[in-house]
Amino acid sequence: MTDTITVYPPVRLKKETKTTPVTPTAHARLRADPRPLYAQACEAIKKLMQPGIYAPGARLPSEIELSQRLGISRPTLREALHQLEEEGVIIRKHGVGTFVATPPPVIEAGLEVLESLDRLAERCGLSTQMHEFSVVERVAVPQEQKKLLPDGPTRVTEVGRVILAGPELYVAYLLDVVPLEYLCPADLGAGFKGSVLDLLLERGWPPLAYSRAELSPEAASAELAEKLRIRRGAPLQKIEALLYAADGRVVDYSLSYFVPGHFRFHVIRRVG
Repeated sequence: MTDTITVYPPVRLKKETKTTPVTPTAHARLRADPRPLYAQACEAIKKLMQPGIYAPGARLPSEIELSQRLGISRPTLREALHQLEEEGVIIRKHGVGTFVATPPPVIEAGLEVLESLDRLAERCGLSTQMHEFSVVERVAVPQEQKKLLPDGPTRVTEVGRVILAGPELYVAYLLDVVPLEYLCPADLGAGFKGSVLDLLLERGWPPLAYSRAELSPEAASAELAEKLRIRRGAPLQKIEALLYAADGRVVDYSLSYFVPGHFRFHVIRRVG
């Protein structure tokens, strides 16, 4: 028999019926947070699933019970459950119930050293696969032109790909824009595994010096949502980076979008 999670802290409820009034306390607590209500509900549900209280395969309380205990409507709860299902936190079985999923693999890395996603996954004992690979030679758009070479129009090679960390486990979308003098479509042959950085390092030219990166949250656009098999507006972790050669020129302008739940980034800071 499958275990059922006991919600903690416990809430004393009346007999659960469709007409049972909702206690406003939890609802008011959620409403005080400026984030969308479904996002707050996601976090609240995750807090119910604390280590030691549940195990993968355990069944969550019914939608009626959860919505009453959180003080939110059933539609909002369903939106939260849908988000948690996309993150791989829960598994929903129609007509049976909602169950705690086996935690997905997590790629953890420090940001002090520049490494490709392939190398990070390899160190964590995971393997990655490239999906929906595309290569386009084109003229840089104004935003890219400012990043790469402000003096004049630049032809670039655009490299896009979705990264999977297992069957049907979509974890990231990577986009690199590289001046044609450093990378042309012909360089991305059968041996290309998904990392422009690794390709440049293995080739040994141009000599690379450092990367400057900016991290920010971003809501998934319709295009990204389709590529990563998530809903539009779902949160993503974005890293926008410039890779510099030893002579100070920009070699690569990259945008990386990571699906939450599969990555954990940290920074080690020395005391000054």
